[in-house]
Amino acid sequence: MTGSRSPLVIGIVGGIGSGKSRVAALFAEAGAAIVSGDEAGHKALRQPVLKAEIVQRWGRELLDDTGEINRRKLGGIVFAKPDELAALERIVHPWIKQHLREELARLRAEPAVPLVILDAAILLEAGWDDLCDEILYVDVPRAVRLERIARWRGWTEKEVADRERAQLSLEEKARRAQHRLDNSGSLDDLRVQIAALLRRWGVASRSLNPNFTQTS
Repeated sequence: MTGSRSPLVIGIVGGIGSGKSRVAALFAEAGAAIVSGDEAGHKALRQPVLKAEIVQRWGRELLDDTGEINRRKLGGIVFAKPDELAALERIVHPWIKQHLREELARLRAEPAVPLVILDAAILLEAGWDDLCDEILYVDVPRAVRLERIARWRGWTEKEVADRERAQLSLEEKARRAQHRLDNSGSLDDLRVQIAALLRRWGVASRSLNPNFTQTS
């Protein structure tokens, strides 16, 4: 993309453990700016007003030794009960969406930014897809995803299932996406697919780093 044309904003969706952050990292190597919904969620939980609302509803036992919210404890409560999850979303989602909107507006105004990737696990569920121009679905078989999640995050299959119930089905996510990546193979396979997408979007990429290794 050249001249005054604003960069495309591409939202990444997929199943838990599909490697969306891995995909985002490769786009970053190609020159894209990355906006993380997970980071926005972390920031939301540190906002004094929001944190006070969360503690008022679920108790001070959610706080760790530093006085911050223990996300795994909170997740264990809200992902097991839809009503509790809805209550948390009412508290934090408006702040997160406004934060993402402001960050994306800032990046759209940057002439040097060729592409923006929004990496947010609940992009569609939260209605944040209206911040994006197009959606990219990252596809990985369930068995592979479960193995990755156990290795990266230490989650049990029950913890994964609780979170999956709070999200749209994979079929619905794939249906609502304009593009698809298969992230079940090697990094070289993934690079080839990403390079093809960049060409389709008219984005001149830097060469992808052959020494890039998966870390999360």
